Amino acid sequence: GMILFRPIRRCSSQAAKVGPLAGVRVLDMSRVLAGPCCTQILGDLGAEVLKLERPGAGDDTRAFAPPFLPKASGKPSEVSAYFAAQNRNKASMTLNYTKPEGQEIVRRLLKSSDVLVENFKTGTLAKYGLSYNDLKDEFPSLVYCSITGFGQTGPYSARPGYDALIQAMGGYMSLTGEPDGEPMKVGVPVHDLFAG
Repeated sequence: GMILFRPIRRCSSQAAKVGPLAGVRVLDMSRVLAGPCCTQILGDLGAEVLKLERPGAGDDTRAFAPPFLPKASGKPSEVSAYFAAQNRNKASMTLNYTKPEGQEIVRRLLKSSDVLVENFKTGTLAKYGLSYNDLKDEFPSLVYCSITGFGQTGPYSARPGYDALIQAMGGYMSLTGEPDGEPMKVGVPVHDLFAG
């Protein structure tokens, strides 16, 4: 059968309970790095963050391993260190928002949320009735944060934006590597981190 959602689990045992954003509730529909970095900072500042992940797979970064976090025994767990490094101070739930039942659950969650963060390609959530324009009248006080590579309008708006692509297009790769060599991406995905 179709998995719509799985119960909440903590992504960190050190959930933030105080801070300047204590009392703010964030619905995190982001994945990989730019969005999770953003929502992690909000969680670090005290916001309550609920991360929605794909049923059966979760966030892509759950598979970015090794390395894995160690268990108490010292042996590797099934949690990738990369995923854990970007998702502390969050609760997590799987939800299939591509189905009408999942879209209704998102709307129920938004009733008690202050902020929604997503980093899909422009237009992805509109296909499921979850874009800013779809939600702004129903949730007028919602802060809707959409992180995209090229914005919501313009000639490149429909394109996906990956850190390496932005480094190349912006000339950032010309600043690193061998002096007479080919352009090379920097070791850290700086544009994703700065976007978040």
